Amino acid sequence: MGGRMQLAPMLKIGRGVTCIIGGGGKTTLMETLARELSARGGVIVTTTTHILPPEDMTVLLDPDEAAVARVLAKKHLVCVGSPTAEGKLKESGLSAEVLARLADFVLIEADGSRHLPLKAHRPDEPCIPACAQRVVLVVGADGFGQPIGEVCHRSELYASLAGAKESDTVTPQTAARVIRAEGYGDRIFINKTETPERYAFAQQLAAELDCPVVAGSLREGIFVCLH
Repeated sequence: MGGRMQLAPMLKIGRGVTCIIGGGGKTTLMETLARELSARGGVIVTTTTHILPPEDMTVLLDPDEAAVARVLAKKHLVCVGSPTAEGKLKESGLSAEVLARLADFVLIEADGSRHLPLKAHRPDEPCIPACAQRVVLVVGADGFGQPIGEVCHRSELYASLAGAKESDTVTPQTAARVIRAEGYGDRIFINKTETPERYAFAQQLAAELDCPVVAGSLREGIFVCLH
């Protein structure tokens, strides 16, 4: 299904602000891209919702611009956020526009999915800054063939957008209808395509969409451009 490659070029992640939205796997995708991009320049990882503090990078809590610049000068990679009572991070006081002046690349996890593979968005979601230059929508291939009510965050809304019932199973056509109805994401990343069946589902979804689609496995580090 392809070879081990850098994912950032396949998704065409350029300098500036990239938001990651959609189903489960966003944090892993963000951290994967951050490690790749840190070889090319300074990278800031943050959120407009909530994330767990990454274990393998420096985390700055409510920093000022000078503190972020100092760390980037030494390590090229930093996570910025404000602590919550639950031990997570939320959006810091530094705007995406400010962060983009400090780093070559800013990666933002811009919504939550409660670890479910698929998601529909309320009108107040996702939280994408106006300065974002790329939005990557994550789709979990492990949701295909499963009931909407079991694998979709905001399943009632997902079913409504798909013209289906919550008891119906998710098909590539179902997912495509939701993606087209919402209009979010100028790149699609289909994660967990680790079996021939899931890869076939991913190919079918890509055939339904007009935007670029990359499929693969973040766990295995194998990716392929489908569209």
